[in-house]
Amino acid sequence: MTKVPTIARIWRGRTKPELADEYEAYNSAEGIPPLLKTALDVQLLREDREDETWFTTISYWADMESMTAFTKGDPRQVHHLERDAELLCELPERIQIHKIVVPRRLR
Repeated sequence: MTKVPTIARIWRGRTKPELADEYEAYNSAEGIPPLLKTALDVQLLREDREDETWFTTISYWADMESMTAFTKGDPRQVHHLERDAELLCELPERIQIHKIVVPRRLR
């Protein structure tokens, strides 16, 4: 039986447009794979603006316990990737945790 996600963990960060492709590739190679191994699902979103590019990573979890086990502590604490300080405009200070009110349909 497939578990239905009840919680979303949302991270947002921004970079300069000239670094956006590099950060997308870096995050896809270093940040996303550990989530894919543990979370029920993961999405990486990119919003290109004129003067900055925003990235949003949403990971979906069955419950707080599974998310806490993955983060080995407070799931609201940000765990920066090694090159985040180099590639992002600033280091994000928080993670958002949202309860999923309307779940995605299972395929």
